[in-house]
Amino acid sequence: MGKIRVVPLADESLGVRSMSVYVQTPDLGILIDAGVSLAPRRYGLPPHPSEFIKLREARERILNYSRLSEVVIISHYHLDHYTPSFPSWYEWTREDTYEEIYGDKIVLMKDFSNNINYRQMVRAKYLYEAIKDKAYKILQVDGKTIRIGDTIVKFSKPFPHGPPGTRLGWVLMTTVIFDDEKVVHASDIQGPMDHNALEYIIEERPDILILGGPPLYLEGKKVSMADIERGMKNMIELIRRMNIVILSHHTLRDPGWKDRLNSAFIESGESENKVFTMAEYRGMDNMLLEARRKELWEKMPPNEEFIRWINLKGKDRIKVHPPL
Repeated sequence: MGKIRVVPLADESLGVRSMSVYVQTPDLGILIDAGVSLAPRRYGLPPHPSEFIKLREARERILNYSRLSEVVIISHYHLDHYTPSFPSWYEWTREDTYEEIYGDKIVLMKDFSNNINYRQMVRAKYLYEAIKDKAYKILQVDGKTIRIGDTIVKFSKPFPHGPPGTRLGWVLMTTVIFDDEKVVHASDIQGPMDHNALEYIIEERPDILILGGPPLYLEGKKVSMADIERGMKNMIELIRRMNIVILSHHTLRDPGWKDRLNSAFIESGESENKVFTMAEYRGMDNMLLEARRKELWEKMPPNEEFIRWINLKGKDRIKVHPPL
């Protein structure tokens, strides 16, 4: 594409939990899902120091690209998809970080009264109260299409955060259009597992699809094998139909994701040369730190100062800078 530029900012291939992307058209800068986070526990372990280092770097990238953006989009209200208005080392936020992200911006956010679970509703309303006098404009955009200059930003209706009926709530997909070029950001649809979400993306026919894949690491635990298989099948179908797919998020939390994907490619007869992670799209090596957390703690054990810090209670830990 020559008119729309896609800049991946943060996700699991870059060492953190996120699906943050900057999209630049000739007349508009758009920051999608300006959030980043670390899993509090994985393999029974807290984040390794190297994860906090990548978290800090990712937050800085998001802040830098927010300065280039007129529009900031929130697909849903999980902490790895938006910047909360409270300090947290697990999101690398100060008390005023959210102001840098949303201040003086056009904030296009998911409806926080309909198609939303209780926890996300509370988070969303808390954020809205914090930014309503700081943002340039705030719009709830479920199912809407907005034109800014010559750029069209289109939002899907809410789709399930995974399989139909999931308790994790609903998410919006974003389509950015300029002339004959189109990018779709499909946040947290997990494959998709929902057939209607699959059909929606096929109908959109983007040049680049940024796709949240199925959570392989939860298979047989919190997510059924049938749902994972459906998510994998639908993901392969999208890869077959798309020009470029940037595969992101939940799938990359599994250390064996690449082998699983290669097996699916072999079974389907599809080529993998059109699929990238965010790191690969940036020309970098994958840094799957959460998937490797157990290995990191075993091979690169943190020093005693970090151990003392990570074991502090939350209210005490927030007062002390991570000893990295």
